[in-house]
Amino acid sequence: MQNVSCGGDCANCGGCPGRAGVLELTEGEIVLLGKFAQVPFWPVARRADTETPVCLEGDDMRPEYVSALALKGLIRLDFDLPLSGFDYGAYAEYPHKGSMALTAAGQTVVELLDVQGAEDM
Repeated sequence: MQNVSCGGDCANCGGCPGRAGVLELTEGEIVLLGKFAQVPFWPVARRADTETPVCLEGDDMRPEYVSALALKGLIRLDFDLPLSGFDYGAYAEYPHKGSMALTAAGQTVVELLDVQGAEDM
């Protein structure tokens, strides 16, 4: 786990309730944020009977990491907003195909991790 201190008011961002200015990230979440720092938009899908996000674009895109970053408000999942020009052929079995991207809070955390020298970025 790595703590990221944004120095902000967590009551407004929702990222770290009860831990004023501290956001805990796992190594997998940090690696995934690094991918979002390199490529701002990624495909995401889900089945009709579940909320579990699926991204088939690499082993780092594990559902638990995607879900955790979304719950922390660092990425946004838009299951009804597909990427323009992206071939969703590999996602044929998923009826809900969309995109995911960093939020403003996520961009701030990526910048803080870069400034603070996170080794995984």
